[in-house]
Amino acid sequence: MSLRIVVTVKYVPDATGDRHFADDLTVDRDDVDGLLSELDEYAVEQALQIADEADDAEITVLTVGPEDAKDALRKALSMGADKGIHVEDDDLHGTDAVGTSLVLAKAIEKAGYDLVVSGMASTDGVVGVVPALLAERLGVPQVTLLSEVSVADGVVKGRRDGDAATEELEASLPAVVSVTDQSGEARYPSFKGIMAAKKKPVESWDLSDLGLEAEEVGLEGAWTKVDSATERPARTAGKIITDEGEGGKQLAEFLASQKFI
Repeated sequence: MSLRIVVTVKYVPDATGDRHFADDLTVDRDDVDGLLSELDEYAVEQALQIADEADDAEITVLTVGPEDAKDALRKALSMGADKGIHVEDDDLHGTDAVGTSLVLAKAIEKAGYDLVVSGMASTDGVVGVVPALLAERLGVPQVTLLSEVSVADGVVKGRRDGDAATEELEASLPAVVSVTDQSGEARYPSFKGIMAAKKKPVESWDLSDLGLEAEEVGLEGAWTKVDSATERPARTAGKIITDEGEGGKQLAEFLASQKFI
């Protein structure tokens, strides 16, 4: 039986762009270019490696987001994934991590799965709780923050590296795993892969396809919200200390005045 792998990916604003909030205090995604979250590329890579070791495997990449989020799917497909699912609905605007986990869980159940692979966090929100929320909603084990992962005989195994210890973990399938940026460099799509991605199937679903109501997601259904936001102050010129024998003392006094020492 084919190993069904679902990789959750996110289309995020480019971190090098001018990111800011819209009037409703959600991230303004219209005025900045977007791309596949770099941390999700590691998840795609690990899914591909698992599939390479399996006798038979199929990788589905899943994203929730606006029309442009298809670009994230195409990047993952060009890396080697087999097909994509795009959940798009105007009522999803403003959905937080809790709501996103609900939508993803419904989509994963509809698609069918044995293993869900996620990045450790998204590079925009950096909340890092969606894999755990997914596992809870799906009612399956979670093995998160892995720097090494493998699947054999219906069991997923992995290594989690912490500050004080390294843990060897395993769980029976179906399961949810997340991988860190230490799990292995993601491959760069080849020209052949980019061309092939254009012909790979991408299904589009909305909330009604998942049996969800608008009030369960979006700003109305969010468990968290931004109350206020202010722009980061413009950088000011630094203080120049001319060393005429007292430079060290002046530097120490400045650092003390700023409570750095």
